[in-house]
Amino acid sequence: MANEELRLIMVAQRGDVESFNALVRLYEGRVYNLCYRLLGDADSAADATQDTFLSAYRHLQAFRGGSFRSWLFRIATNVCYDILRARQRRPVVSLDASCETAGEDTPSLQIADTSESPDEFALRRELARAIEAGLAQLPVDQRLVVVLCDLQGLTYEEIADVLGANLGTIKSRLSRGRARLRDLLRQEELLPLRFRHEGEE
Repeated sequence: MANEELRLIMVAQRGDVESFNALVRLYEGRVYNLCYRLLGDADSAADATQDTFLSAYRHLQAFRGGSFRSWLFRIATNVCYDILRARQRRPVVSLDASCETAGEDTPSLQIADTSESPDEFALRRELARAIEAGLAQLPVDQRLVVVLCDLQGLTYEEIADVLGANLGTIKSRLSRGRARLRDLLRQEELLPLRFRHEGEE
């Protein structure tokens, strides 16, 4: 943990709201992206992000060190699971929502590279949309580990800490999730034409 982040946490734990707000600014983008990948729509992700930081603020005294990012992601994951359970009881929004139906303010998988051509940018956006659509069809437990590992960049150990699961379970879910995502992209022809036969015999 960086010294500045640790200082902000310690000061925030003593009741300094501005220090906590600084932590929010550091992590709100990553927390929102995680919530969006799990919930599939911008409004729910924004609500979950807000609830995550409210819960983090209320329980900040309970943080005893380690990875603050993992601690926040654990809270965000629990918030999202609560929302998903509520949807199962009273479905309102489809989990199959993708970037094609979402607004322009929804997160993309990659940041635009100003050195690429318009065609390259369009192709990359098309691929990002295809992956979004595939992710939305994964079982939630598989979707979560794929997002945490491949999009958020967490290690197996950090994911195990976030989910309270052992490493074997994490690796198994990740392997199944990646395989399922690959199959979905191929079978349902979600991939842009250029990518459909790459890597195939």
